[in-house]
Amino acid sequence: MIIIGHRGARAIRPENTIAALQEGGRCADYVEIDLRISRDGVPVAIHDPTLDRTTDGTGPVSAYTLSDLVQYDAGEGEVIPTLASVLALDLGDCGLVIELKEGGYEDLIAGMVQASGHTKVMIVSFDPDCLRRIAPLLPDARIGYIFRSMEGDPIQVASSFPAAAILPRFDLIDGDLVAAARAAGLLVIGWTLNTDEEFAGAVLLGIDGVASDDPCRARQYYDGGGMR
Repeated sequence: MIIIGHRGARAIRPENTIAALQEGGRCADYVEIDLRISRDGVPVAIHDPTLDRTTDGTGPVSAYTLSDLVQYDAGEGEVIPTLASVLALDLGDCGLVIELKEGGYEDLIAGMVQASGHTKVMIVSFDPDCLRRIAPLLPDARIGYIFRSMEGDPIQVASSFPAAAILPRFDLIDGDLVAAARAAGLLVIGWTLNTDEEFAGAVLLGIDGVASDDPCRARQYYDGGGMR
């Protein structure tokens, strides 16, 4: 089972921070960040379009320069990391999942990933157009299409990039979806699974991976602690 630390390990440390990535990197196969762009064009790791929920700041991320953004507390004294600082982390064998929350910066992000020398990278997004633009720029990276509804035939959409994986919301996954993904050569990675019951359900469905807010709990389960 592929285990992705959702926003690093957001159940344990402040999401999308270096501390969360280091925590998740202890147990996960990949750790995931969300990327947005500062006013001066710097990719930064933050999920929401505004600062309000995850920092002590307010207002749109895009309204602030990087020098402004790093003044805010992202939790437990952590700062909002740049993509450059994430790519500079030594996570050992743990890979990186980069979720594109905004379009128009695919060239910049692809160039940074290539320059970093990282070979275990997955680029994911809810936005098919972002994935279509970045896929040819990073031929060695896995591409993953995230979705929260079955509208628009997500298997067909994912196959058009082409993607290596689909990442459906866990409650959308059933035997038919898994069979269709297998026929299209796609991995199936569900999100977001945090309980033993959900981990067990993933096994019964025969999916390939899970995104979890607590990847070390997921690792303990799949390494035998919770299996029956």
